[in-house]
Amino acid sequence: MDGLKLAENIVRLRNDRKMTQEQLAEFIGVTKASVSKWETGKSLPDIVILPRLAAFFDITVDELIGYVPQLSKEQIEKLYQELAGEFAVLPFEEVMAKTQAYVKQYYSCYPFLFQICVLWLNHYILAEGEKRKVEILNSISQLCEHIKANCRNISISDDVVVLQAMVLLQLGRAAEVIEMLEEVSKPFRLWGKSGTILAQAYRMEGKADKAESYIQINMYNAIMSLVSIAIEYLSAEADRLPVCEQTIERIGQVETIYEISKLNPNLIAVFEYQAAFCFAMHGEKEKALAHIEKYVSCLQELFAHDKILLHGDAYFDKIEDWFNEIGASTPRNRKTILDDIKKSFVNPVFQILEGEQKFKKIKKQLDATF
Repeated sequence: MDGLKLAENIVRLRNDRKMTQEQLAEFIGVTKASVSKWETGKSLPDIVILPRLAAFFDITVDELIGYVPQLSKEQIEKLYQELAGEFAVLPFEEVMAKTQAYVKQYYSCYPFLFQICVLWLNHYILAEGEKRKVEILNSISQLCEHIKANCRNISISDDVVVLQAMVLLQLGRAAEVIEMLEEVSKPFRLWGKSGTILAQAYRMEGKADKAESYIQINMYNAIMSLVSIAIEYLSAEADRLPVCEQTIERIGQVETIYEISKLNPNLIAVFEYQAAFCFAMHGEKEKALAHIEKYVSCLQELFAHDKILLHGDAYFDKIEDWFNEIGASTPRNRKTILDDIKKSFVNPVFQILEGEQKFKKIKKQLDATF
């Protein structure tokens, strides 16, 4: 993530070999003054000299000049969090320019490029004007195309297809999304059984812990996916109150059984908000207020810690390593999320609650908490 370090690398490598500048200059075929200028950064070696220097020190040219084309998972996670934090406090275009410079620097580091796409998608809404927002969404789609065309990591390639579909949906290009996802998303494709088969294979190889961990991961993802789909179902069926009531009741039972509000409070907060929206839309004030209370409770759980992290519990006790591996922290900075929370009840559908004392109390509680 730093600039090139040719000068300090030459100094370090020469000193490691206990050589003088004169000795290095003699071997390379230059003057001592040239070596001195290289080491002080006053000049650079000629391009034809770089391979000779690298060969002498038994390293690659990339290592000599300090160029690192790939970032580690830890570096990617750290850089993502830093940039997300900057989006929350610095001018949007300033941070955007910084991210674009990183893209050029690490154009072949596909895990990093994927995270940049996620970062842009999570923050493009902060851009000024609809035209600029559309430009950024198109930039994400173009970067997704680059990843799809060149990345050999199947996991990243699969994920980037879904991410690009999300972007195209934001751009209103629904027909392209259907063409992209319809075939791969068919419910009865064999790929949907891959998790079960892999767990069985781990058990056959005597890797019981690995199998148990993988099963738990798949169970966790299936449950969270169910809630996510239910949120979409509530949105799609918002005008049919009986359907919404059944969905809210059933997901509520799942939430209670698996204690999802503690495992993933952000997801349940979104569900509770959508439930409140549905009830408010149909004039069911008391039910809407009950779910708004749950929404605020989930937010309090979400922000109870310094850093928002996904985690397991006494039942899902084999998934922590997986969370550590994927870097399961919030995809957006806390301040950005808090700004969105404060706008939660701006939607006109909640106007019917404005005269309710309970609603006023909840909003004051929300303001006091966040």
